[in-house]
This record gives sequence, C-alpha cells and structure tokens, in this order.
Amino acid sequence: MANRMTVNYMEKPCYDIVFTTDFSLLKDEISGLGFKGRKIAIITDTNVEKLYSKEIENSLSGEYDTVVTYAIPAGEEHKNLQEIEKIYEFLMERHFDRHDLLIALGGGVVGDMTGFVAATYLRGVSFVQIPTTLLSQTDSSIGGKTGVDLGGVKNMVGAFYMPRLVYMNISTLNSLDDRQYASGFAEVMKHGLIKDENFYTWLIDNMYEINDKDPDVVLEMVMHSCDIKRVVVEKDPTEKADRMLLNFGHTLGHAIEKHKNFKMFHGECVALGAIAAAFISWKRGLLSMEEYYEIRDMFVPFNLPISVEDIDKEAVLNLTKSDKKSDSDKIKFVLLKKIGKAFVDDTVTRDEMEKALDEIIYIENND
Repeated sequence: MANRMTVNYMEKPCYDIVFTTDFSLLKDEISGLGFKGRKIAIITDTNVEKLYSKEIENSLSGEYDTVVTYAIPAGEEHKNLQEIEKIYEFLMERHFDRHDLLIALGGGVVGDMTGFVAATYLRGVSFVQIPTTLLSQTDSSIGGKTGVDLGGVKNMVGAFYMPRLVYMNISTLNSLDDRQYASGFAEVMKHGLIKDENFYTWLIDNMYEINDKDPDVVLEMVMHSCDIKRVVVEKDPTEKADRMLLNFGHTLGHAIEKHKNFKMFHGECVALGAIAAAFISWKRGLLSMEEYYEIRDMFVPFNLPISVEDIDKEAVLNLTKSDKKSDSDKIKFVLLKKIGKAFVDDTVTRDEMEKALDEIIYIENND
C-alpha cells in the first residue's frame, strides 16, 4: 500500500512522489516509466550501499538488462567535480546511453550529485530519487535542484533537472542515528515556519512521537512537509520568486557550515541560521519577543543546537558574500512576517547579521 503525490511543472504532471514502507513496489514503479529492458545504475554512497543496494539490485535485476552500483565515498567533502568525473567514467565504461536510467539512493549529497550527472551526461538522462534520510525525503529530493560544491561553496555548480520519480521508503529512517534524524527535522521545521503555522504547531504537539519515530506520525510529517515544498516548487520551479523562501535559515547557515568545515550537519546549521533570521525579524518588529524565543527554544526538544562555539564572526560574514543566492552584491535574506509567513529581503545589513550571530554564539553562563 502506498500514498502518492504528483508534482506538476508548467501546469503538467512532471513526476510522482510515492510514500511507502518498503521497496516492494519499486520494480513496478520503474517499469511504469518505460525503462523495462534498459540499463540501470544505482548511485549511492559507501554507507548506504551496505544497507540497501543489494536489496534494490536483486529486486530489479530480473527485469532489466543491466543493474550496477557505484558508491561515492560518504561525506559532503566528496561532493565535488572530481567525484562527478568518476561517475561519468563509470557510465561510459558500461556504455550507458540516453535511454538508460540512474537511481540516486541515499541522502542529499547522493541525490544532488546523481541529479547533476543525469542533467549533464550525454546532455541529459533520466533519473529516479530514492531518498533515505529525513533531510533528503522532506527537502532535497523534491524540486529538481542538483549540484556540487566548488571552492568550498555549497552547490555552486548545478542545474535544475527534474527526476522521473521520487520513491520514499519511510522505514529507511530507522537506520539513521539521532543526530542525522534531527538534522533532517530542521528542514521540516523550516517548512512550517515559512508556510504553515498549523503544521508548525502540529510538530510541537507531536514532538515525542516524532522523536520516537512513530511510523504513522512520521509518515504524516513527511507527507505534509513534502506537500509544502511541492506547492512552492510548482509555483516557481527555477527559484525566481517564491522558491527563495525555502532558503530560510540558509544564508548564515551555509556560511556557518562552511566555516566549520562541514563538521556540523547541514540541518544543525540551518537551525542556527533560522534562529538568526528569526532574531533579525524580531529586532525589526515583525515578530514579538515571545514568538522569537518560542522559535528558538522549540529547536531544543528536537535535538537541534541553538548556539555554536568556536566561530569567527568576520569569517562567517565574509562567507555570506560568496553565497549563490546573492544578487549584484545584495544578499537575499529570508525573514518572517509572522510564523507561517516568510518573505525575501535584500536590505539586511552586515550589522544586523553580526548581532544575529552574537545571539547564537555560545558564551559560558549565557542563557
């Protein structure tokens, strides 16, 4: 039994998102796309390969001409053009052509890299997303953003390229450790903060079930989070307007992530960036003090940080200048008018960002 959601592009159905609890439907879903008899390359990483690649290979091998797996070394530091070139070579050696299929099996790094390969190999081949982390299921697998890091800047090289299918096996979340799971939750919380106050409240009301990975609650959470992103992406697939709202928490978050040499998880940095953005919103009189402190403190029960140690403010602020979201030297910053309603602003000053960083830098005995 599966739930299904369709993402539309240019007012036409583009791809389905399938929500289920195992991989039993995957073969039929891919066959329905017209790839029967074609070659399939499963692109994964060295961690996920050990968990799921053989199961998926076995489920597909009887139906398809060739099913092979390529494992990228796990970790954000391998999200670069050198690793992309190795994937190209793997596909070339096995004579993959435009009619064959790539499968991204893993988290956001694998999804972004596989999507970028699909967009550029032979000027475009089809790919399917099988996200296995909470972050990739609720955020990065949806919307067709692909890319790799360059010069230490996240996703500086990439393309908008839509998958043919997103297949979400919710049970894969059980393999995540608590820190990985919490990192993904930051993107879920972000969706509520920018678009749906009722969902934000629901998350707080269900925090114990979410932390315990109650399957029914997690399924509802993932589906609702995906639906928020679906609506945003359908309105603005190439990030000209509304889709920029999804960058809430990312301007300073990405800068912190880079400054910490990716030792902190992406979602942890997004949580810190979201708190900083909420702080600026409060200081501009958009949020009340009570709303700001609630937003800040609500990251705590979901095991996300609200402060960070050992960062150089000047270095972090300088890193925001190289963010790919900047426009003519103006940094596009997402702020909150209220919980559930965000907007893009290009007037946030360096002084405002500095004060926001002061708010999240840990100082001993600071409350």
